[in-house]
Amino acid sequence: MTDLDHRYPGPGTEPYGPPSGSLADLLERVLDKGIVIAGDIKIDLLDIELLTIRLRLFIASVDTAKKAGIDWWETDPALSSRAARDALAEENARLRERLDALEGAAEGEATGAMR
Repeated sequence: MTDLDHRYPGPGTEPYGPPSGSLADLLERVLDKGIVIAGDIKIDLLDIELLTIRLRLFIASVDTAKKAGIDWWETDPALSSRAARDALAEENARLRERLDALEGAAEGEATGAMR
């Protein structure tokens, strides 16, 4: 009968392969660098293309996305309170311009009817 030595072999050696990083390390690396996943789905029937769906997924941190020129969430009123305020201010300005134009036209008609 033989005895098995289960002791750690010593410093500088790796008995079970290189140590793997934690999930947090992997997530930090992906968010820091960004990752793109792309794919196409095609549905054909008798060599006639019926449907094509193109999928592009970019996973990154906000800072990395901004460096890549992606910042749509800042201008979408549904996702940004600042964008919602800006959209509301724009709509308010357009309505005021229309109101001023309508009032000016109504005044012009009123002075024309008086003559």
